[in-house]
Amino acid sequence: MSPQPQAAVGAPLSRVDGRLKVTGKAVYAAEHDIEGAVHAVLVDASIGRGRITSLDTAAAEKAAGVLRVISHRNAPKLPYRDNAGSNNPPGHRLRVFQDDRVLFHGQPVAVVVATTLEAAQHGASLVEVRYDGEQPSTDLTEAEPGEPANYARGDAEAGLRSAAVRLDLTYQLARNHHNPMEPHATVARWDGNKLTVWDKTQWVMGTRDELSAVFGLPAESVRVINPFVGGGFGSGLRCWPHTVVAALAARETGRPAMLVLSRRQMYFGTGFRPSYAYRLRLGSDRRGRLNAAIHDMDAETSSYETFVEATGAPGQMLYSMPNVSQAYRQVPLDVNTPIWMRGPGFATGSFVIESAMDELAHELGIDPIELRLRNEPDEDPSNDLPFSTRRLRECYTVGAREFGWHRRSPRPRGRREGDWLIGMGMAAGVYHSGSNAAEARVRLDADGTALVETAASDMGPGTYTSQTQVAADALGLTVRSVTFRLGDSLYPPTPPHGGSQTMASVGSAVLDGCDKVRRQAVKLAVEDRGSPLYGVAADDVVVRNGRLHVPGNPARGETYKSLLARNNRSHLEVRGSYGGPSRPGRHSISAYNATFAEVAVDATLGLVRVRRMLGVYDAGRVISPKLADSQAIGGMVGGIGQALLEHTVTDHRDGRIVNANLADYLVPVNADVPDVEAIYLNGEDHEADPLGVKGLGEVVLVGVAPAIANAVFNATGRRIRELPITAEALL
Repeated sequence: MSPQPQAAVGAPLSRVDGRLKVTGKAVYAAEHDIEGAVHAVLVDASIGRGRITSLDTAAAEKAAGVLRVISHRNAPKLPYRDNAGSNNPPGHRLRVFQDDRVLFHGQPVAVVVATTLEAAQHGASLVEVRYDGEQPSTDLTEAEPGEPANYARGDAEAGLRSAAVRLDLTYQLARNHHNPMEPHATVARWDGNKLTVWDKTQWVMGTRDELSAVFGLPAESVRVINPFVGGGFGSGLRCWPHTVVAALAARETGRPAMLVLSRRQMYFGTGFRPSYAYRLRLGSDRRGRLNAAIHDMDAETSSYETFVEATGAPGQMLYSMPNVSQAYRQVPLDVNTPIWMRGPGFATGSFVIESAMDELAHELGIDPIELRLRNEPDEDPSNDLPFSTRRLRECYTVGAREFGWHRRSPRPRGRREGDWLIGMGMAAGVYHSGSNAAEARVRLDADGTALVETAASDMGPGTYTSQTQVAADALGLTVRSVTFRLGDSLYPPTPPHGGSQTMASVGSAVLDGCDKVRRQAVKLAVEDRGSPLYGVAADDVVVRNGRLHVPGNPARGETYKSLLARNNRSHLEVRGSYGGPSRPGRHSISAYNATFAEVAVDATLGLVRVRRMLGVYDAGRVISPKLADSQAIGGMVGGIGQALLEHTVTDHRDGRIVNANLADYLVPVNADVPDVEAIYLNGEDHEADPLGVKGLGEVVLVGVAPAIANAVFNATGRRIRELPITAEALL
């Protein structure tokens, strides 16, 4: 079989939707101008736990422009059917306006619907709510954890007792919020019993199914549209209460309704990366060979849902170790439910493990890279499966060479430049390569252009572009000849846009559909007596720039356009599909990295500045190098935030988030971002998926925070086990 030429995949193309975004023509959720739309503004609970005793809406209802005030007193009872398949965690999800209970500070207790945004905002300020309040429980360190979920292999307690070197370390990791540029927003419209919503979401199918369940509608009666997302980082992976409220407001007023969360409301209207208290006991021999690890993890969740993430996974498989035990305990608090945030679970677990490995290396006088090399497993120790690819050794080698690791002082505080203490650190990162079933509709038109449609999302990694590249090569067309559409639940279904699975899942479905269309056209040509390709073996035909031909004889061929015209075909169309990974899995499939960081710490003030960073990635096939760089840079910047800046502060007296704004919740800005470089190891992993990709969006953040923390130790000799690392901790 002649291989199909690859011209688009691997090329550093600019985003196909870039011009729309930079000119302001990309339309986001709140920018859909739906005729007759009214505005809805939420009224938030001002207590952290209790009941509503009275709700005075008289003044609001009399205010100019106000159409309705909806609360538990007058809202209809909604079906809220069970719907575990839309990323809803186990538990009893928040049912808006269905009773008088307040479960967390900021919970929606009413919504004001008015003809203008200003009228709705004013009306919301006039609603008076009284409560019978109770003391909320919002402090992870003071609350009672639930029963643990356990993992074990070997005898960790005995292994630890017999270890020549033992560490007993406790870490605290702050809650982080996603803070994408675009606020969460929904526009909802009813046409009889059919509901259409324009929503900021990372999963149109999940939002469709949740609205279907809440309102008791057939799934086909709900349509979710979302062509553009202004950042998400995981915050849009489930349907939040405000989307239900927007749909309810539209139904109750008989007019389309728009609801946009304020920046403050984003801190309790959507989820967050939960805070953790994490104790790790680690044992090794004098040569650094790991023998045992005992992990005790306490993670915050809400009182009404049990959110779990894969925090224990790195500790189960990152290093060779015969004895491991883990206890993961959810701590129910009076907060809204957490959600996955970039590098979910793995970023948390890896911070602890990679910080501890650096501490062990210092204790033993072994180079941190050498310690990791001594503990590289031959197969996945958590399931005894062979690795599809695991090139961490190469990541270390390439990274150390390119970063100049040999210039690192093995002695903390060994390098100084004026007032600045200079340190270097590194860490390994891992993220499992997931994929799920997906479909794509592919149509090749008689003019030689193609249309590809899937229900995927694009919150920034470049789905429009990367999928266009895959389609162009599979069809043998130029990128300009392919139109890719996404973000509509009427398109073929796809999994959530998160977990580094979009390229593997959706891309494999797109590849399948385009391959089928190309083969249809080839079959049509080789069986058509009027075609120059008549009688040629189908496997010997390739397509380039829309022209079918024989590789050894390019003159023998014809274009899609002439072929379809001669056969009176307006188009060829198929539905491509990808069934997901094999079950049970035959390999352990993950993406890996080694992150290197150099920091400068002001010896007097304790200020930390990251001076340069390098990430080296084993992530399978790279579809678009330019998009990959965007992902890697973004991940490293996000890791700077996790390490040094981001921290959601709660007033435990009433559960109020104190810094619910972008003035007080600090995120990295241009001045915080150093020289950043990314290197990708060449290779493909076809055990992972047909495209050979392993996913890049999550792994690029994993390992960044510990690399920075380890560099801070190398600079200062101070080991900080609490994130974020503040100047106060270093003074």
